[in-house]
Amino acid sequence: MKSYTHLAMPGRVIHGAGRISELPEEAEALGAKRIMFCCTKSRLPEVENIATSLGERFAGICDKAKIFVPLAAVELGREQARATEADCLVSFGGGTAVGLAKAIALEQGQPIISIVTTYSGSETTALQGIIGHDGVRTNYRDMRMLPRSLIYDPELTLDVPLGVSVASGFNSISHAVSSYLGKDANPVANMYSEHGIRTMSAALVQLAENPRDIDARSNAMHGAWLCGMTLMSSGTTIHHKIAHVLGGGFGLPHGSTHAIVLPHSTSYNRQMAPDAMAGIGRAFNVSPEDAPQALFDLLGKSGAAEGLRDLGLSEDVLEDATDRIMTDRYFNLRDYDRSAIRALLQDAWEGRPPSGV
Repeated sequence: MKSYTHLAMPGRVIHGAGRISELPEEAEALGAKRIMFCCTKSRLPEVENIATSLGERFAGICDKAKIFVPLAAVELGREQARATEADCLVSFGGGTAVGLAKAIALEQGQPIISIVTTYSGSETTALQGIIGHDGVRTNYRDMRMLPRSLIYDPELTLDVPLGVSVASGFNSISHAVSSYLGKDANPVANMYSEHGIRTMSAALVQLAENPRDIDARSNAMHGAWLCGMTLMSSGTTIHHKIAHVLGGGFGLPHGSTHAIVLPHSTSYNRQMAPDAMAGIGRAFNVSPEDAPQALFDLLGKSGAAEGLRDLGLSEDVLEDATDRIMTDRYFNLRDYDRSAIRALLQDAWEGRPPSGV
């Protein structure tokens, strides 16, 4: 076996139906006295209900979380945390909510408890991007942003729309696929990745058949944790660069963008990463050369959108998007080839299977 370095993330995972009831015990274990929740406005009624379990420890709710974590929302959250003297943050929701909590903790250092309702996996990392007032995304890596406790209660996800769940599931799978292709890919992360892809992909197909299948939602949460545990060790690739450009630059929904791009970004690296294709292929029970196609087929099996045009992206912006992808490049095994990337985007826009250019 080749020499490798793997970065394992500490943290406590509470997984199972009904385990949201253990939030007070988790808060007590952290010594929290003044707890502020972070969420989007749409989750406010649920958070208000959960907050009653904390009694005098409850300090308030910041419902200013916004997708892609804009600095304007972060500043409001930090101000409210100071005003309420919060010594612990509880995020409720997906990557948007935990992103706000992370950005507050980055400056103020409060421990985070993350109550998870989607499958993005952001709660498993000490990574976070923040969109500045100038529209430029800055990526941060700081252990102050790593949540201390993760609560995965599938009952909290039963009313999350199927489309949202499926899109975030693909976001999760993208972490595992990128881990295989990352700068610091290693056998430990690969173990998480293969199991995570297998678990999440099966769960998404089950959810497409029955969105209220509690076992499928529980399995999806487990898959999200497995996939998310690879990110800090192995790093991001061209896939995340493309998704960040399209999502942050052109206002596309985060999870759905990951889903549509993933088969194509995987195919882009196919010839450079035979071992990665073998691992992804094993997760889908297909041959290594069919790994990108298996990811594309999963879009149809789970009911996800297959083309960027389905998200409302104009074909006219693909040239501009290609130029943006070529700047400030993330690590990738294959060099950034502008013509190949432009062809990749065209395939993704039209919703065609990956062509492997």
